[in-house]
Amino acid sequence: MDNRKSLYSSFKTPFGRLWMINNSAAASAGESSVIKGIIAGGITGGIEICITYPTEFVKTQLQLDEKSSAGGTKQYIGIADCVKKTVKTNGFFGLYRGLSVLLFGSIPKSAVRFGAFESFKNYAVDEKGNLSPQMRVLCGMGAGVCEAIFAVTPMETVKVKFINDTRSANPRFKGFFHGVSSIFKEQGLKGVYQGVTATIVKQGSNQAIRFFVMETCKDYYRGGDPSRHVPKLVVGAFGVVAGAASVFGNNPIDVVKTRMQGLEAAKYSSTHDCFVKILKNEGPTAFYKGTVPRLGRVCLDVSITFMIYDSFMELFNKVWP
Repeated sequence: MDNRKSLYSSFKTPFGRLWMINNSAAASAGESSVIKGIIAGGITGGIEICITYPTEFVKTQLQLDEKSSAGGTKQYIGIADCVKKTVKTNGFFGLYRGLSVLLFGSIPKSAVRFGAFESFKNYAVDEKGNLSPQMRVLCGMGAGVCEAIFAVTPMETVKVKFINDTRSANPRFKGFFHGVSSIFKEQGLKGVYQGVTATIVKQGSNQAIRFFVMETCKDYYRGGDPSRHVPKLVVGAFGVVAGAASVFGNNPIDVVKTRMQGLEAAKYSSTHDCFVKILKNEGPTAFYKGTVPRLGRVCLDVSITFMIYDSFMELFNKVWP
């Protein structure tokens, strides 16, 4: 048995030493961190979306705003105009239209994201508990792919349809459950999984960039010592940097994903077709529509998310060793 363990411990895989998988203490600690990550992530997601939703609403409206084939004009001329017209037509809480969709989705999305990251991280850390730069990217990407499949795609598709519905003269959806049931009745399961390819690419690249930047900044601050405390304001500052990097890195994917999930998604035969038509009809700058409101939302989102998540993880580690 000792020889077998020695053999395992001498053989490293991209996800750590094999003997750790069979070590009950390590496995127990790993499972505990994953459960903590899921709970902390879920709570974090619910709090964060209530704070940042209006910027998500405006970003989506601007991305959906395009000239019609009949030569019609755009509905909005910018961020301020979008906010002004929305408040004038539907009141202040019009900026929160579709919040219930995102709230129901943000809790499991954040839970899946952080739970998956903690799970992958358990197998990828070195002897000191640090992640290599390559593992930061891979663990973040894995977390993004998981959340795209299990939470983000259906949530985002329904959210975009709800926001798109507000643009109609006579909105059809009367509430969350009525809207979801209508989508299922008319389009089936496919109706909530439109744009899944673009979403996987978006979330995978999003979290790869964010976790890479965040873990790299934390590691630099700690000087390679994973036990050193990072102040919450510093974590928040790192979150702003990570959020900005992800926005500039994948906004074109976000625009394509939004179009693929809108009520007029049927005019695109595939993700590639959507990309080509946007480029042909609107030019390359169209891929950066909604960048400014998305930048504000994402930087605030990532900053708040990591501060809240780190706070809950520290609390859980104290009361739940």
